[in-house]
Amino acid sequence: MTFKITAKWADAVVVSSQMEYYEALDFGIHKDKLHIIPDGLDVSGAAVDRSSRSGSPLNLLFAGPLTRLRRVELLLRAARKLTLPFRVTLVATNDIIENEGSAEYITELKKLAKSLGIEDRVEWLGDPSAEDLEQCYRNADLFIYPSAYETSGETLLAAAASGLPIIATPVGLANEIISSGANGFIVPADPDMICDRILQLGQPDMRLEFGRHIREKVVKEFGWNAVMDRYMELYGSLKKPYTE
Repeated sequence: MTFKITAKWADAVVVSSQMEYYEALDFGIHKDKLHIIPDGLDVSGAAVDRSSRSGSPLNLLFAGPLTRLRRVELLLRAARKLTLPFRVTLVATNDIIENEGSAEYITELKKLAKSLGIEDRVEWLGDPSAEDLEQCYRNADLFIYPSAYETSGETLLAAAASGLPIIATPVGLANEIISSGANGFIVPADPDMICDRILQLGQPDMRLEFGRHIREKVVKEFGWNAVMDRYMELYGSLKKPYTE
């Protein structure tokens, strides 16, 4: 109720993704008040050079809250079908709000990895430091995000900034970041399709090209300079009626 009243009085409401935009419409906020401006990201660091990794097992990374909503079992089932050497790294970034049921879900995922015969190729990391998470991005070859729901998705953005091609379901920022077939793939919740796309990106040259394109897109559209320019443009447009 408080939020609805505040939104009604506001001259503008900023959301960070198309998914949040449609949720705001459903919530009752008029489309004329809504403006999509993504979360900003520091993209000043140098691009990660993965050209020397072509002979290594393919490192598949998931980073995000390890809850049922993220459907990580789809990644494990897809990995089981792969016909090339691989490793899977699962990084749990759960905050206190999302911890309920997480331990039980992780236990189920470990049992699934064992039943699929891939437990020795799955690495688990919980509550990573910023440095640990950054190293995970640097060590990875592909970022996989098979979530059922996401309003934004900070790890999607961070993975793209690191130059990782992304295979994701159409949630959160995935639709804004991924140009399917150019820097990653949008996929349905289907292990076979996820597996096929991973195999496509098993080609090192294609992976490097996709990674370069996705980083270029993020630097151009999601870096702090680009985001602040959009905020300043919005502020300028709102100021006019009060100064004329």
